[in-house]
Amino acid sequence: MARYTGSKCRLCRREGVKIFLKGDRCMTTKCAVDRRQYPPGEHGQRTRIRRTEYGVQLREKQKVKRIYGVLEAQFRNYFEKASRQKGVTGENLLRLLELRLDNIVYRTGFAPSRDAARQMIGHGHYAVNGRAVDRPSFSVKVNDVIEPRDSIREIAKANLERRGADSVPWLKVSPEKPSVTLLEVPTRESIPIPIQEQLIVELYSK
Repeated sequence: MARYTGSKCRLCRREGVKIFLKGDRCMTTKCAVDRRQYPPGEHGQRTRIRRTEYGVQLREKQKVKRIYGVLEAQFRNYFEKASRQKGVTGENLLRLLELRLDNIVYRTGFAPSRDAARQMIGHGHYAVNGRAVDRPSFSVKVNDVIEPRDSIREIAKANLERRGADSVPWLKVSPEKPSVTLLEVPTRESIPIPIQEQLIVELYSK
């Protein structure tokens, strides 16, 4: 399977915002976006950059892909599934991405980044409703209970204490176990990412 092996800080600089790909480092003064507030590459510091309508739409799509850590083919599959569902396609797309198991483990605070969550899930360290799941893309459903297995329970607790859970009303975190329950399907207003999803819909509609 293809995967990006370059600098993660370079991706944040390309998008011009923090997308928290390196966990705790993103919250320190070492964050590359804070130190170099321009895109990477030899032309990154040019003052005049003309963006076409297509370029703006493409950047928005790339930003979402990088935030959630999915590749192009997988992202297109999510978009096609979202377009078949009732409701607004852009909101459906973000909802599908938010319900990925790796994203929920990250939102809960059990992992410092989505990459770390993906790795731990792939190694079988998380269970959903008592059954081990090793697919980061597993779609969590309402009332599902996610918990770290014995092998990393103390690590998950330490991560939660250090980082804390994201403030999202659709997750109920129990720090003492630890575990998290999906209370409801998230609405667009409760998904805390700075994305204009309509631009992605327009891009794929061309």
